[in-house]
Amino acid sequence: MKGLQNLKKWRPDFWFFTKVLIIAFMCLFIVYPFSTLLTKSLFSTKEEGITLYNFIRFFTKPYYYRALLRSLEVCLITVITTTIIGVPIAYVMTRYNVPGKKLLHIFIIMSLMSPPFIGAYSWIILLGRNGLVAKFFSLFGATAPTIYGKGGIIFVFTLHLFPYIYLYTSGAMNSIDSSLEEAAENLGMNKLRRIWTVTLPVVLPSILAGCVMVFMTCLADFGTPMLLGEGYTVLPVLVYNEYMSESAVNPYMASALSVIIVTCSLTVLVFQKLVVDKRNYTMSSMRPPQETALHGWKRFLVSAPIYLVVFVAFLPQIVVICQSFVERSFSGMVKGINLNNYRAILSRLGTNIRNTYVFSLTAIVFIIVVGILVSYILVRKKGKVASLIDTLIMFPYVIPGSVLGIGLIVAFNREPLVLVGTSAIMIISYIIRKLPYTVRSGSAFLYQMDPSVEEASINLGVSPMKTFFTVTARMMLPGIMSGAVLSWITCINELSSSIMLYSGKTSTIAVAIYQEVVRMSDGTASALATILTLTTIVSLLIVFRLTKGKVKIV
Repeated sequence: MKGLQNLKKWRPDFWFFTKVLIIAFMCLFIVYPFSTLLTKSLFSTKEEGITLYNFIRFFTKPYYYRALLRSLEVCLITVITTTIIGVPIAYVMTRYNVPGKKLLHIFIIMSLMSPPFIGAYSWIILLGRNGLVAKFFSLFGATAPTIYGKGGIIFVFTLHLFPYIYLYTSGAMNSIDSSLEEAAENLGMNKLRRIWTVTLPVVLPSILAGCVMVFMTCLADFGTPMLLGEGYTVLPVLVYNEYMSESAVNPYMASALSVIIVTCSLTVLVFQKLVVDKRNYTMSSMRPPQETALHGWKRFLVSAPIYLVVFVAFLPQIVVICQSFVERSFSGMVKGINLNNYRAILSRLGTNIRNTYVFSLTAIVFIIVVGILVSYILVRKKGKVASLIDTLIMFPYVIPGSVLGIGLIVAFNREPLVLVGTSAIMIISYIIRKLPYTVRSGSAFLYQMDPSVEEASINLGVSPMKTFFTVTARMMLPGIMSGAVLSWITCINELSSSIMLYSGKTSTIAVAIYQEVVRMSDGTASALATILTLTTIVSLLIVFRLTKGKVKIV
């Protein structure tokens, strides 16, 4: 009876309807497409009814399972190489007086936020068969190292993704209580042993979190292995070939491949969580580590390798910008240094440029609104429903863009809701894929806000809903905006889902760059890439202004 009376007294409020709408949206555009994809993977043109034919074929045919092995090989090697580079850089940057430290930090983040396929294209310009370095080597009768194949893919991934390891590790190293390291040294440990037995084990959860980000980004990337693979086919390229290429004949197999990719991503995520739960440490960080001042040749030896790595990582951006002003003939001869490439893209690819900014801006408006609401629910309205929303919001974070694209195509290419080929499906894919950046940034900011500010407003007679919009939402805005700018950067650079979902009228800059590279139109591809690079740089400067230089990428 008491429960019935409480039910009669209960009235749905603003937050109830907000939760319902958010869950409905995520179920329609995440759960439904992925369940449709999963269902489709259980059917085949070769057998009637529900069958495991596609999965059996995958694990028995070398053409298919070798793509999985290659993907795992590339991902694991890249995790190792990025860790070898990222962890030492993080340690040196947090412990020593590296000159120009803030500028280096900015360049490291910029090299991460640039799309990897632009890096791949830049290295083709440098180390391709007709690249600048290859031509230089040929003058001396030598052959330049090739950028194609497995080695080239790993090289580009390493330079692009080591900032993940650096950012996670440096954040953890800054929070270590220096008394822990001092105690180890007082017990007779030398510095190298102390780093290996004390410092690294403490920051291991953060290093593993960075490794997971590197692994999943490698596993999901389509553009880099497509441009550099030359027969070294990995899973995302195989999915594209099965579903979207001219020889595509088996959408059921493409669905099965998508399920396998997601399974790999979730397995790695669960493994990381199990390891972190066993080896997680809490510290007061009452005494943060002090910076050690180096001078002379010691400072040079410590700083020079970092400058070299950052220069090589940022080199693709420089190459693309310089190449965008070089006009070439059809035979590849330089015709001059001018703005003709930009004139060409404005006249021929203006629609792609306009679509990129219109789609991304529209998506960002929704991302900001939904991000504010979801962040508040996750922090202030905790419960089972909030946990469900958190899971649904973060699920696309581990789904490759190509898989999400196929899921949306499979789900919305027939009545009652046909979205394939429209602008709406492009915008929806951006919202789903990039919302986690803003939600995580907004939640982190809200955790730091004192609830007493909201309570004081309510105690003064202002309704809870009005308090949220006039007080809480305004105070959350800096955190939300810093996450939204990062969402914006990844929206304008998005290729994996866009290459699956675009039509002639909805093509974007990223798609156009890929197509121009395939056509060997280096000048126009560089001009388009320069537009994305400059937009990314300006956006990051806004983030640095909003966060006062403290950027959280994830």
